[in-house]
Amino acid sequence: MRRVSTDMPNNDMQYYLRRQEEGLANIQSKIAGQTRIKELRDDPLAASHAVRYESYLARLERFEKNTLYARDHYNEVDAYLRQANDVLQRIRELSVRGATGTYAPEDLRYMAVEVNELLKELVAISNAVGSDGKQLFAGDKAYTEPFRQVEGTIQGGGESMVVRVEYRGAGPARRTEITDRTYTELDLGGGEVFWAEKMQIFSTVDATNYRAGTAGAFYVDGTEITVNPGDTIHAIVAKINESPAPVKAYVDPETKGLALEGTNAHLIRLEDRRDSPEPATRVLEDLGIIAFNSDPAAPNWHPAARVSGGSAFDMVIRLRDALFRGDSEFVGSQGIGGMDMALSNMQSRLAAIGSREERVEMTWQRLNEEIPNVTAALAREASLDITTAATELGMMEFAHKAALQTAAKVIPPTLLDFLR
Repeated sequence: MRRVSTDMPNNDMQYYLRRQEEGLANIQSKIAGQTRIKELRDDPLAASHAVRYESYLARLERFEKNTLYARDHYNEVDAYLRQANDVLQRIRELSVRGATGTYAPEDLRYMAVEVNELLKELVAISNAVGSDGKQLFAGDKAYTEPFRQVEGTIQGGGESMVVRVEYRGAGPARRTEITDRTYTELDLGGGEVFWAEKMQIFSTVDATNYRAGTAGAFYVDGTEITVNPGDTIHAIVAKINESPAPVKAYVDPETKGLALEGTNAHLIRLEDRRDSPEPATRVLEDLGIIAFNSDPAAPNWHPAARVSGGSAFDMVIRLRDALFRGDSEFVGSQGIGGMDMALSNMQSRLAAIGSREERVEMTWQRLNEEIPNVTAALAREASLDITTAATELGMMEFAHKAALQTAAKVIPPTLLDFLR
């Protein structure tokens, strides 16, 4: 006797209905996410291309943010440098007046008082803080006030005067990536901007028989110079000259010691390497250039070393003191000469920051052309054609409704229908 069962058509109908519902859910999910690739198996080749495009697009957007930050930072630095340039120009005007010899000593003192106030304003500009709360001219010591003003009394001055300005910042170490493996330097250190003369450092220690005992390194303006056992003074001089540091080295023919000279006006920063797991090196100390100092950013010259080359503040202080003394001859020679050097360096730094600003501006424009192109390529690989998807969704919904209506008529009555 054959057994009559209604499970088979019922199960078949439920299976095909679930498949239709799965298709509906899939197309609805793609429409919601506006992408045609929900899983790798949807289109493996397009999915691999899309992943690469998404990664590259994310990097481009990061580079765009970096260029915008750099551009805003350069705008702030440029504004303060122009203010500092105006202050130096005004001080130079006063020095030209004071050098004519037509003013009485009392008038020269009045000029000196104004120069002292302008000096304080110059220090205030050098300690400027950017919109992000970081010092603009402190290098990578972004939360340390770069210049410290020391006040005291001078001959002829009737009030507390600025007698010294000390640099406590570091070198320009911060940079940001603007394209793949391409960086732009963000900072101009105060030891570069507010300087006037090329520095010279002469050691008085005879290094004729010097030999490095162990491997190590030292830093010149942040550039690492490696030292090998047995290196002589001439090998060290060659390594410094071959490095990108803006410093020229040679052996002083008189003292037979190491001599360093800046290739442009800036504060030369020197340090023996002490933060390595290897034994600390004392190359520059042994050569009589620097002495140990727990704060390497502070001036740490060897007591016997001869150091020359002053900052813009030194030039202003020297000029002001000459005005207080009524020394028009000094004002007209060394006073104006010092201000010319300070202005020349300031203007070269202005040109440098303007060049960096122009570079990041052009990079930003290029990124803004490249980002839409990559976005379009990503869209071609992964984006969903909404018109086609909406049409497909409507057809699937219609077919699903028709299937439900057909199922209601086709599925035979169950045993419960016969019991009624």
